[in-house]
Amino acid sequence: MKICVVGVGYVGLVTAACLAEAGNSIVCVDKDAKKIAGLKNGIIPIYEPGLTEMVKHNQQLNRLHFTADLKYGVDNSLIIFLAVGTPSTQDGSPDTSAILTVAAQIAENLNDYRIIVTKSTVPVGTHQKVTDIIKSKTQTPFDYVSNPEFLKEGAAVDDFMSPDRIILGTSNPEVRQIMSQLYGPFMRTRRRLLFMDPASAEMTKYAANIMLATRISFINEIAELCEKLGADVELVRQGLGSDSRIGSAFLFPGVGYGGSCLPKDIRAIIHTGSECSVEMAIAKSIQQVNTNAHERFAKRVIDYFSPSLDKTTLAVWGLAFKAKTDDVRESPAIYCIKKFLDCRMKIKAYDPEAASAATAALGGKIQTCRNGYDALDGADALVIFTDWQEFRNPDFEAIAAKLKKPVIFDGRNLYDPDVLEKAGIEYHSVGRQAQP
Repeated sequence: MKICVVGVGYVGLVTAACLAEAGNSIVCVDKDAKKIAGLKNGIIPIYEPGLTEMVKHNQQLNRLHFTADLKYGVDNSLIIFLAVGTPSTQDGSPDTSAILTVAAQIAENLNDYRIIVTKSTVPVGTHQKVTDIIKSKTQTPFDYVSNPEFLKEGAAVDDFMSPDRIILGTSNPEVRQIMSQLYGPFMRTRRRLLFMDPASAEMTKYAANIMLATRISFINEIAELCEKLGADVELVRQGLGSDSRIGSAFLFPGVGYGGSCLPKDIRAIIHTGSECSVEMAIAKSIQQVNTNAHERFAKRVIDYFSPSLDKTTLAVWGLAFKAKTDDVRESPAIYCIKKFLDCRMKIKAYDPEAASAATAALGGKIQTCRNGYDALDGADALVIFTDWQEFRNPDFEAIAAKLKKPVIFDGRNLYDPDVLEKAGIEYHSVGRQAQP
């Protein structure tokens, strides 16, 4: 099929590359001429495992093209995916101006039937706004589909190629057939195409992210109580997750969630609820519990080194909000490091992919290192924020030898306290008693 993807950010580029991998002809459109030029030259603007190879492979096969010319994309496609950003505004509502602007521009260039598909996360009701804008500018027939993405950063390519489900919001039987054909290659082992109306599709995206955030915040609140009562949250988590009604996914205690999706979508659903006179009490609580997790972890480190904070240097492992990404948007690491810097603590940090983005987010106020062990030299403690695989089984003897004092603050509960006790390392984790 001939497809146009408008917006080559995280969602758009993954969508385009994976659809091209299935044999489709894809035109990617973005108004950022510099980004388009880079992509034409093989420069991928985001880190996502497997994405670079897939983009370059499909460029070589002439199935994936990049342009700043929207008219070219509209003219050379049957299906047009909208994958532009919807960032939070000051009141928490998603900014849909880019979606609506692109919809108007598409309408102005329509000269034949097209299917308009929204991949971006948008408030419930956006389907009607997009439809109305296009109808106001053209008499050319079109159909609209709400097709929210469910991609995890760090596993987005795998998620797209082997999806749990694909949500398609449309009531037109012919469009259902076309979209079923498009997604058929990704449904070889199980058929999980779920058709519904566009409003329900839009709501499903928000509901899914609120549920994931709920689980993370729930186990973090249990972890805080475990610390007070002397229980071990890791044992509690295992007992909880073994219940088939509950399961173990997203029940990992830590320093809290971050990234571009969960925080933004929590704010959006709270705002939507307010507009509809629905309090959304659970969403508000999730937001507060997550902030508390950041604050509590930062305070633990600060209290430990007070009153000598200006003489303290921290080695930090992990700056991205999660492993396998270079995304530092609303990262717990950035949140906590800002608190440390406010206390005049010095930071030596290492992250496999996110060092550059974190340095920019922190105004160049941290020192970044080529590897994790270099960050330990001269540091008073090691603080872990991201669960990168390379952090899971480090050389504890080297850590103890390089630190001024062998102390680890682990915001992801990566280690066995007994192992660190034997290594002579003082260990502070989440929801477990500190190991002296």
